[in-house]
Amino acid sequence: MSVFPAWLRGAAYALWALPLAVGPVAPRLRVPRRLLGEPITPRDRLAVRATVHRVLSGALGLVTWFLAFLAVLAAVRGVLYPLVASDDYGNSWGGPTLAGAWAVHALLGLGLLPVCLLLLTALGALQVRLARAVLGRARSPWPIPVTVVLCALGVLLFLAWLSQV
Repeated sequence: MSVFPAWLRGAAYALWALPLAVGPVAPRLRVPRRLLGEPITPRDRLAVRATVHRVLSGALGLVTWFLAFLAVLAAVRGVLYPLVASDDYGNSWGGPTLAGAWAVHALLGLGLLPVCLLLLTALGALQVRLARAVLGRARSPWPIPVTVVLCALGVLLFLAWLSQV
């Protein structure tokens, strides 16, 4: 049994799913069982299904890494706000003083980290359900369209973030 809680292992699996997606099928079936205790019984013919899973899991893994990047960026920028901000504290959150702006940005940056961990845990659970639906013998196909929608939303989020940088 692992010393880490299940939600933390789920978040780790969400981040680990991207490197797993580009590898062979055997680790994609083995890692959820070893890390999360979620066995996936494989289907007989996996050639096409392995490619579909590679694309979907890889795309969702990219979205997961981008969300983790945004969370770390927000936390670091919040804590180091005086180093990254301009001198216009009157128009910033918590302004018009540096101390108020720094406090608000640090609290928001650090306060959003647990929310991001919960989101990563949910994405890890979706990765397991996706592996079961595509590679395993699961009957419910709902993880496939949910993954496609989340990946499309992730692309839109990335484009919006890129346009404001």
